[in-house]
Amino acid sequence: MKGLEKFEPDRYYHVVNHAVGSENLFRSDDNYRYFLKKYAIYAPSVCSTLCYCLMPNHIHILILTHDEDTLSQHPKFKGDFHKLVMQQFSNLLNAYTKAFNNQHNRKGALWIDYTKRFSIESNSYLTAAINYIHQNPVKHGFTKTTEDWPYSSYDSHLSHKATLLSRTDVLNWFGGVEEYINFHKSNTAALIDDWEYS
Repeated sequence: MKGLEKFEPDRYYHVVNHAVGSENLFRSDDNYRYFLKKYAIYAPSVCSTLCYCLMPNHIHILILTHDEDTLSQHPKFKGDFHKLVMQQFSNLLNAYTKAFNNQHNRKGALWIDYTKRFSIESNSYLTAAINYIHQNPVKHGFTKTTEDWPYSSYDSHLSHKATLLSRTDVLNWFGGVEEYINFHKSNTAALIDDWEYS
């Protein structure tokens, strides 16, 4: 089923989740930064991260799951690759929810029950997914340009600061820094609309 593909080793996925109802997932800069801090704890053991965009009420993350040998050696691996990756993302969202609820004196679920994941099946789809994720703040009217949104990986790919992102892989994918910048600037209208929780 579209958006519910199983995680398999060494595959690209566009991961999406959304707040329940009309809630916002992030109410302050600290909230965004705390989520990324938690992400750095839970995700790297099962995947590398190409790009991301955190929006007030939903998130987009593009990952490449680790190969079979690496995932098989994970201390929590019990014979099911999909369950392992899903569990790490579930732990991430639960850890964030607990802290968010404590901070804002709220109770109950914060995220939609299941995390959507779209398998990336072609090179053109991968290129479009990176662009779509970075263009999300433009699409939703939060900014006029990709570089103006502080909670995506767009600027991080252009930075020289240490990062957990697969920065070199992404820049090489586009052919270099200038090509990466020019592609995003010239493809602001090239947004894919077939992902739920856009």
